[in-house]
Formats: sequence, structure tokens, C-alpha cells
Amino acid sequence: MRNYEFTVIFDSNEEVTAKGLESVLAEFANANVEIVKQDDMGVRNLAYPIKKHDKGHYYYFELKADPSTINAFNASFKLMVPILKFLFVNNEK
Repeated sequence: MRNYEFTVIFDSNEEVTAKGLESVLAEFANANVEIVKQDDMGVRNLAYPIKKHDKGHYYYFELKADPSTINAFNASFKLMVPILKFLFVNNEK
């Protein structure tokens, strides 16, 4: 298990954000990912339009996960409609 930081930007619509967050948390639960910290950073203006959206709802996570599951998440999160952008960062020093 390695430590990761995960930041995700959802559509700013509250219903879409709730569905997206539920999907992400379900994916983490299925892969036995331990969520150390979860932070709702709120709706913010985007620096540039992403998928024709000017605002996004940001969430930040600190995770403990197996490296092989991160690759699977990269593939599945690209297909999720509510997710505008996401980034996994290996937090090992």
C-alpha cells in the first residue's frame, strides 16, 4: 500500500456532484482503498473551460492504495461523465 493524494473536479451542479462522489467512493470501497482524509473544497472558478464548464466542485483525498488499482482508476474515471478532471499524486518521499 502506498500513500496517494487524489484531487477530482466534478460538474458544479449539486446533483451531478453527489452522484459522481458516490461513484468514486464506491470504486474506492470495491478496491479496498483506505481513505485517510477527505476534504470538500467547494465550487470554484476554473482557470480555463473544461468540457464547456466554467466552474467545478473540487474534492481532495489522501489515500492508501495498491499501485495496480490506481491504473484501473485512471481508466474508469476517464469514462465517468460527472468528472471533469482528476489527478493522482504518489505521496511517497
